[in-house]
Amino acid sequence: MSKERARRRAAREAEAAQRRVVRQRQLARQARRRALVRRLTPTVRRGRIGRLSRRTRGERAAIVLSTVAAIMLIWSLVDDLALRIALVALLLLVLPAIVVIALGRRS
Repeated sequence: MSKERARRRAAREAEAAQRRVVRQRQLARQARRRALVRRLTPTVRRGRIGRLSRRTRGERAAIVLSTVAAIMLIWSLVDDLALRIALVALLLLVLPAIVVIALGRRS
C-alpha cells in the first residue's frame, strides 16, 4: 500500500513539475513579447511642449477672450481707422508683456 502511495505521489510531483516548467516557459514568452512590443511601440510624450504649454487651458482662453474683447472695444470706441489699426498693433505688441506680468509664475 505505501509503495502505491509513493508511486502516485511521485507521479503527482512529476506532473506538477511539468506544469511548472510549462508555466515558466509561457511567462518567459509573454515577458519577451511584452518587451518586444514595448521596444517597437513609439513613446507618446504627454508633457507640455512649447511656450503656450506653460499656461493652462483656462488661462489661454482668458488671454484670447480678453484680447478679442479689447480689440472689439477699440473698434467700437475709436472712430479713426488709422488710430484703430495702430492701437490694435500696439495691443498685440504689448500683449506678451501683459501676460507675463499678469500670469507670472515666479512669485
